[in-house]
Amino acid sequence: MSRRKSGAPGLALWLALAALVVVLDQFTKQLILGNYQLGDSTYVTSFFNIVRAHNTGAAFSFLAGAGGWQRWFFVALAVAASLFIVWLLRSHPGQKLFAFSLSMILGGAVGNVIDRLLHGYVVDFLDFHWSFLSPMFYRGHFPAFNIADAAITAGAIGLILDEILRVRRGR
Repeated sequence: MSRRKSGAPGLALWLALAALVVVLDQFTKQLILGNYQLGDSTYVTSFFNIVRAHNTGAAFSFLAGAGGWQRWFFVALAVAASLFIVWLLRSHPGQKLFAFSLSMILGGAVGNVIDRLLHGYVVDFLDFHWSFLSPMFYRGHFPAFNIADAAITAGAIGLILDEILRVRRGR
């Protein structure tokens, strides 16, 4: 029995979107790896640089200095989350914002897992910096991130928005 409404996007579309995120993420990371040495930076604007950074931890370098076990922990966590996300996408392909958000998270998770498996770290390269961030981050530089991280963040925001809209519809 299919839960998909006629005309609603199917699982294949959402998996294709996740795959597109993975391709864009890996393409940009290969450009960085091929053209930058670790620590290299290119000024782009007064608030943005392209850099090459390696992150062996999670967001904000959480557990980066844990000694190596975290690599496999984060791989296992991402694989488990990815399987759960695919199950959710199969169950709710017609819920567009929900499925879009999950697809973004799935693509980002897979993109970063590829890095962890190939390199032992995640390649980050987007460096935003503003002086108002100085009290929280060294010289106002937000931690460098990548396309996968941006997709995961967009997906998380989408899930929050989807839930807010769902609650409002239920009133």
